[in-house]
Amino acid sequence: MTLAEFTSSVSKTKPPSNLAPALAALWWAERGDWDNAHALVMDESGKDCAWVHAYLHRVEGDLGNARYWYGQAGKAPATGRLRAEWDSIAAALLATRPAK
Repeated sequence: MTLAEFTSSVSKTKPPSNLAPALAALWWAERGDWDNAHALVMDESGKDCAWVHAYLHRVEGDLGNARYWYGQAGKAPATGRLRAEWDSIAAALLATRPAK
């Protein structure tokens, strides 16, 4: 799936099937459903979920919590536009998905 395909899928009522929790959370975040997005990553382990978790706390304005999760993800805290960060995370996660 390309970034453009993933982004356009947000117009549907449900995320594409077989998305990893981090990508599913980004999908829900883009639809404006922060709570659903957060629920998907808050109890998951792994750097991908930590990265999305950081992004979500940045979206809500909790920069201290976001910094913690960026650290868990092994990423420097983002400072640019949220849109650019969403695109960057989505592209990175899509690039690591197994080919079908």
